[in-house]
Amino acid sequence: MTGPALRAARLSPADVLRTGAEGLRSRRARVVLSALGIAIGIATMVAVVGLSTSSRADLLDRLDRLGTNLLTAEAGKNALGQDVKLPKSAVAMVERIGPVQHATATGSVNARVRRSDVVPEELASGVTVQAARPDLLDALNARTSQGSWLNRASERLPTVVLGSIAADRLGITEPGAKILLNDRWFVVTGILAPVELVPTLDRIALVGFPSAERYLGFDGHPTTVFERSTDASVEAVQGVLARTVNPGDETAVKVSRPSDALAAKAATDKGLTTLMLGLGTVALLVGGVGVANTMVISVLERRAEIGLRRALGATRGAIRLQFLTESLLLSALGGTAGAVLGSVATFAFARTQGWIAVVPPWSLAGGLGATLVIGVVAGLYPAVRASRLHPTTALSAS
Repeated sequence: MTGPALRAARLSPADVLRTGAEGLRSRRARVVLSALGIAIGIATMVAVVGLSTSSRADLLDRLDRLGTNLLTAEAGKNALGQDVKLPKSAVAMVERIGPVQHATATGSVNARVRRSDVVPEELASGVTVQAARPDLLDALNARTSQGSWLNRASERLPTVVLGSIAADRLGITEPGAKILLNDRWFVVTGILAPVELVPTLDRIALVGFPSAERYLGFDGHPTTVFERSTDASVEAVQGVLARTVNPGDETAVKVSRPSDALAAKAATDKGLTTLMLGLGTVALLVGGVGVANTMVISVLERRAEIGLRRALGATRGAIRLQFLTESLLLSALGGTAGAVLGSVATFAFARTQGWIAVVPPWSLAGGLGATLVIGVVAGLYPAVRASRLHPTTALSAS
């Protein structure tokens, strides 16, 4: 009578993990150095994705706040290369377009800007002058950082509001100072906060239309018309805006949507993110090579252990599983550390920039998944090599 057939013993999942972890604990310094390469790669990828997503989230929040329904119509040159003047009634004509909710304008003023009369006239300050209407800030969702904006009274007086950069260039830190426009003293009544939708206004000194006409020889013709309409009608208004503000020659009017610049910036950031992700992938591959190297050396150093386990009945599959488990644990250790470091870096940097910190869950899951793939690929050859060692050869080599 024959007994039951003998079967090779199988390790439980807990035994496999314990055996793999023990192999790593005995070589801690090497494990840390190998895991560091994986951690750097994953941290780079998570941080790049997180910072890019946080930046775009902040940009989209700003777009929502500023609005994407602002259009500008700017006077250009005609077919003969001559500067075109928009009609003085351009704003009124734009307001007649049905969906338009708000229209205003600015006009270029030919005037020199000096901090004081001791500054030579030929020394440029880098600040230009424009006439503005009192409702300009409402149309642009802009505000003053100090002082007050033009009103129906001050727009007729020799008063001026400076853009943020213009104030810095002139050395003006607070309202109440006086500057020279041509040869006329103007009192600074306010300083604008940065105008995100129209950053050119940051470098400009703004005076009222009546004041510019009275004191600076301004002809009263606007050079840029701003309008806001309903979101659904922006494209329709954009199609008729040029011929509305300048019926005689619409080709000499440039119509643009300021929010498109911010949207283009988001697209540029996305391209840069792709580049940085490529660099992170390279770092991750380098880390994978380090893991593979560590596992190959581990196999060479542990031939006696492998031979003894094979002599005691361990199958080739059990040996392969042991070394694959070690490789996976090593990669997972680096991946987890990298995910944590990348997330911390994202939140820290986003906080310093005042952004909304966002770490997409898919970036963490993708990073950890990549480390497991790296672990399998890096550990496959060493595991197969270890499983092919003959017990006698392995024991005699030790």
